[in-house]
Amino acid sequence: MIPSPETATALEREAEELAGRWALPAAEWDRSEGLPAEVARDLARSGLLAPDIPVEYGGAGADPRQVGEICARLGGVCSSVRGLVTVQGMVAAGLRRWGTAQQRKNWLPALASGEVVAGFAATEQEAGSALAHLGTTVEEDGDHLVVSGRKRWVTCGQFADVFLVLGRAPGGLAAVLVEGDLPGVTREPVTGQLGMRAARIAHLAFDAVRVPRDHLVAPVGLGLSHVAATVLDHGRHTVAWGCVGMAEAGLRDAVAHAGTRVQGGTPLADHQLVRSSLARSAVAAAGARELCLRAARARTGEPSRAVHETILAKYAAADAAATVTRDAVQILGSAGCAPDSRVGRLFRDAKVMEIIEGAQHVAEMHIADRLLRDLGVPAAPRTNGATP
Repeated sequence: MIPSPETATALEREAEELAGRWALPAAEWDRSEGLPAEVARDLARSGLLAPDIPVEYGGAGADPRQVGEICARLGGVCSSVRGLVTVQGMVAAGLRRWGTAQQRKNWLPALASGEVVAGFAATEQEAGSALAHLGTTVEEDGDHLVVSGRKRWVTCGQFADVFLVLGRAPGGLAAVLVEGDLPGVTREPVTGQLGMRAARIAHLAFDAVRVPRDHLVAPVGLGLSHVAATVLDHGRHTVAWGCVGMAEAGLRDAVAHAGTRVQGGTPLADHQLVRSSLARSAVAAAGARELCLRAARARTGEPSRAVHETILAKYAAADAAATVTRDAVQILGSAGCAPDSRVGRLFRDAKVMEIIEGAQHVAEMHIADRLLRDLGVPAAPRTNGATP
């Protein structure tokens, strides 16, 4: 279902209202390294926790542009909040596309309402971008599957109710839903990371965890090429828009500071180098937004181009977030390095954006492959199993 303009506007107003309410608390969440439980409840109550879940499953039925605008507004305030929306939407996207009718009926309403918070458990010590080399195993045992392995850097891993876990099964890679309270699931909180400190990240251990066979999402062998591909594609889309919000927020703070700060009797905005920096930042932020809009259009009506356009958008937006927030810190000077500096926090978070949901160098390989393939040049062989 495509929402009416009134519905779309209402969703964006809700995101704007929540972003405004959370602008000040976000700094404390970063310092304390934890989102309060009411954040997920507020997002769910506003229809924003997984906004593109269809209306028939209790969602808002938002289209890709609306999801993007929501993530831009949240990302400009707190990347950890945007990360919560991202992972909820990633698991929902995998279930919508590849889950059975019963799985969609069981899980999507709970994800839309916030009754269940989800996490995506893919990364391992020896398999970050190279998901083809997973060590986690999924074995058959009668009516159950047995999941064993270690996962790292799981967003919302400290409190998520269910995880979509990638593992190796006889016959290929598999994607399995594993409830977080099952025997054999343990969580190791991760603290002090560079960015997204409030996202309640955890390393997970699955020690012979038994789950019903009907928790398998798509047939064995499709876990990476189909389920994970869909999940990561959704993640890249939302991260890209979140980066747009970060770049725009960093630019606003830099402009405000340059326009009011007087240094040595001269307004900061009168310095040519400062103006040049602001100009470059404005172009980077605007360019990233346009590529995200182009990706959203492709996701709506041109599926053959959607994955490529989304990778382009995520690459450009992550780069824009990193460079704009870096320059904002430079313009703010010592104020940009202060413990309560928003641009300082955005700068730390922006580095993480260049790594998650497809590192920049992996995106470069995909983009170059697409350009060369369009000219009839075969793609270079992958030597590390990297997944765009």
